[in-house]
Amino acid sequence: MSWLIEPFTAEFMARALLGGLLVAAICAVVGTWVVTRGMAFLGEAIGHGMLPGVAIATLLGWPPVIGGAVSAAAMSGTIGLLQRRGRLSYDTSIGLLFVGMLSLGVIIVSHSRSFATDATVMLFGDVLAVRWPDVALLAGALVATLGIAAAFHRHFVAAAFDERVAQTLGLRPRLAQVLLTALVTLAVVASYQAVGSLLVVGMLLAPAVAAGRWTRSIPATMLLAAAFGAASALIGLLISWHAATAAGPTIAGVAILLAGGSAAVRAVAARLTAHVPALESTITA
Repeated sequence: MSWLIEPFTAEFMARALLGGLLVAAICAVVGTWVVTRGMAFLGEAIGHGMLPGVAIATLLGWPPVIGGAVSAAAMSGTIGLLQRRGRLSYDTSIGLLFVGMLSLGVIIVSHSRSFATDATVMLFGDVLAVRWPDVALLAGALVATLGIAAAFHRHFVAAAFDERVAQTLGLRPRLAQVLLTALVTLAVVASYQAVGSLLVVGMLLAPAVAAGRWTRSIPATMLLAAAFGAASALIGLLISWHAATAAGPTIAGVAILLAGGSAAVRAVAARLTAHVPALESTITA
C-alpha cells in the first residue's frame, strides 16, 4: 500500500488532495445544475472570461484570483443584462462575450513582454502549488455554494423543469437563473488555482454526468457526483505522482474516463436487467 500512502506524506501532495476534494464537492453541486439546465457553454465561457482579469492582475502584481473574479463577474453580469433586454439570444450573447474576452486575454498576454505567468498555468492550473490560503478560499466557496443551493433548491428545481409553473408559484425563475450563473462563476473562480480556467469545465460536467446514470433525484446526483469527483482527484494525483504527468489535466482526464466508464457499466447493467425477465418468461413457458 506504500504506492497509495507515500505520495501524500509530502505536504504539497496532501494540500493538493485536500484542494482537489474541495473542488470536487463544489463542482458536484454546481455541475449537477449545469448538466440539468444545459449550461455547459456558460461554464466554459466564464472560464475563458477570467483570462483578461487574471492577466491584468498578474501585470499589476495583484493576486490573479482577484482579477479573475472581477473579470468573470463582469462577464456574468453582461450576459444577464443582454438576456434581460432580449436583443440577443442567450447562447449568442455568451458566444460573443466568450470570444471577446478570450481574445482580450490573449492580446494582453502577447503584448506584454514582462508577463511572468505561464499561460498553461492559467488554462490548466497547478494543483500541486495549492497553498493553505487557497484551501481556505475553496472551503469558503464550498460553504457559500451549499448555502445558496440549499436555500434556493425549490426555485432551481421549478425553473429547471417549467419556468411558467415556477412563475405561477412565485418562485422567481429569473432570480434562479441569476443565482445559478453566480454559482457557476463562483465554482470557476474558486477552482482556478487547482485545475485552471479550461479544465474546470470538465470537473463541472464529468462527475455529474457519471452520477446522473445511477440516480433519480438532484441531491442524490450531487452526492454521487462528489464521490466521482473525489475519486478523480485521488486517482489523478496518484497517476501524476507515479507517472510524472501534469496533475490538473490528469485529474480532469480521469474524471472524463470515469464518466465514460459509468455510461458503459450502466448500459451493460440495463441490458442484463432487460434480459432477466425474458429469461424468466422462457423458463416458465
